[in-house]
Amino acid sequence: MSVANAQESVTAQWLLQQEIADFLYAEADLLDERHFREWLDLLAEDVSYFMPIRRNVKFGQQPELENTISGSGISWFDDDKWTLTKRVEQILTGVHYAEEPLSRVSHLISNVRIIRASPSAEGAQEVTAKSRFLVYQNRQEYETNIFAGKRIDVLRRAGMSWQITKREIVLDQNVLLAKNLTIFF
Repeated sequence: MSVANAQESVTAQWLLQQEIADFLYAEADLLDERHFREWLDLLAEDVSYFMPIRRNVKFGQQPELENTISGSGISWFDDDKWTLTKRVEQILTGVHYAEEPLSRVSHLISNVRIIRASPSAEGAQEVTAKSRFLVYQNRQEYETNIFAGKRIDVLRRAGMSWQITKREIVLDQNVLLAKNLTIFF
C-alpha cells in the first residue's frame, strides 16, 4: 500500500468514526428532547435491543456468567421494533404512570470507537461501534437516577444515514435502585 493510499485509508476511517459519533450524539438529542417517534425511525425493522442483567460471579467466571444472554432467561430489555414502538406509544398516551409527568433525561455518550466496518471503512455498509454512556434521569421533584455503562451498536447504512440494527446495553450496576426503567438507552 502506498503512502497516499494509507493516508486515504486513515482519513476514511477517521471520517467514518466521526460520522458514527455524530449519529449517536444526534440520537441522544432525540431521546433527551422526547422525539420518540423520530428516534424509532433510527431503528431498523429487524432491530434487537438488549440489556442483560448482570450478576456477581466468582473471579474467572465473568466472561460466561456475569451477563444474562439474549433470548435465554431474564433481562432488563430483550426488545424488537414492535415492542419498542409499543413502549413509545404507551409513553405518548400521557397516562403512563411511571412517565407522567415525563422524566427529564440527559444522555452523555463518549468513547465512541469503531470495532468493525464491513466491507471497508471507505464504503462501510455495516459498522459495529462501542461507546460509553451516562444517563441522568430526574422525575417529579426528587427522584433522580444515574445509569452508567457501555453499549455495543451494530449500525447499517440507510441512504445517507444509519439505522441501529442491534444494541446491547451493559449497565455497570447489577442492582437498579430506580423505581422503574422507562427510559431508552
